[in-house]
Amino acid sequence: MLPFFSVIHVLLSAALVGLILMHSGRDTGMGGMGFTPQSAGGTHIVERNLTRVTILVAVLFVSNTVVLFRLLS
Repeated sequence: MLPFFSVIHVLLSAALVGLILMHSGRDTGMGGMGFTPQSAGGTHIVERNLTRVTILVAVLFVSNTVVLFRLLS
């Protein structure tokens, strides 16, 4: 079980770093590339979806960290 969760942890960490680097400041990065018109909130739909995916991967990363901690204890 430990090797499986270790591989998943490496993949999640790489995905999390990539997703965070895709985020940006105002009007740059994935949200400012002009894929969709701005919504009423001032952010693009792509940026909001990117934020949602980043949060999901972060939650999976933390959950996997807890599982690995339990397996190593």
